[in-house]
Amino acid sequence: MEDPRYGADALVTMAHALLRGAGVRDDIARDVAEVLVEADLMGHDTHGLALLSAYLAELRDGRMARDGKPTIVKTRAATELWDGARLPGPWLVRHALETAAIMALGAGTGTVVIRRSHHIACLAAYLPPLTARGLMALIYCSDPSAASVAPFGGITPVFTPDPFAAGIPNGNEPILLDISASYTTNGMTQRLHKAGQELPHPWVQDAKGVPTRDPAVLFADPPGTLLPLGGLEAGHKGYALALLVEALTGGLAGFGRADPREGWGATVFIQVIDPDAFGGRDAMARQTAWLADACHAATPREGVERVRLPGERALRLAREQREHGVRLQPTILPALAPWLAQYGVAAAPALL
Repeated sequence: MEDPRYGADALVTMAHALLRGAGVRDDIARDVAEVLVEADLMGHDTHGLALLSAYLAELRDGRMARDGKPTIVKTRAATELWDGARLPGPWLVRHALETAAIMALGAGTGTVVIRRSHHIACLAAYLPPLTARGLMALIYCSDPSAASVAPFGGITPVFTPDPFAAGIPNGNEPILLDISASYTTNGMTQRLHKAGQELPHPWVQDAKGVPTRDPAVLFADPPGTLLPLGGLEAGHKGYALALLVEALTGGLAGFGRADPREGWGATVFIQVIDPDAFGGRDAMARQTAWLADACHAATPREGVERVRLPGERALRLAREQREHGVRLQPTILPALAPWLAQYGVAAAPALL
């Protein structure tokens, strides 16, 4: 029997109602709900509604703000530094992207750096609205309150997975990057550990530095760490990417790992670029289309059906699930059940 599916709009309505029940301002609650469901639509299901129960707990305990606005700490012609005041990350990022887009349309590029944001969920979920306008968008994120990734050659956690994403206009279907400087993420390893399952490859190491597929080593005493992208063989590459992300986020924000921890959150670098300020949108489209066609035409190695572009599967899945319903991880609605009861919100009904 197939897993049940749920209408995307019904899931947004449910998530919005739960956040409103927790006291979140209406427009903030709407943005958070939409971003979480968009992540599930795209198949990034560790960073979709799976986060909502934890967000509600943060709101209950006063660690996520319900209302307010960011403070503009510093501004120039095409840059701004915001203090996010521990507001929900999806709302802050959406507004920062729009601010950066307005800058880019005037100056060619716009950059907003946010310190003291709460968690920002799935980076890829923010990109399609920008690429649909012919703009290129970049997002880099770190969480200065946590450390789970070891630097290359070490066993001591220093970084978070430090994800980064890019939306590249490419005609009707953009190229969407959403990757991290580590092999895997905290959300995925937690899910697999709770389910008693292993990773597909040895992407983590135990406290002695022995690589393994078993996420349980991350929850041992002493705990292991996530390996940087490239692992034991080429992890210097992921390590270098993490240092770049940390510099663009905590470094430019002037707030990060050198400061007292405030709890689960994010420091974020956002940049929007208008190709018309450079070679032009048509010229960029010609270049990206050539690359896309060349990648698609590449001969696949044995066992691979065809070469895909980054984001291609996510966009196709989002279209399919928007039409036929979203498949949720089976743990999501049970985790939300106490919150649904507390706030008197009806669960999204399964589609027949």
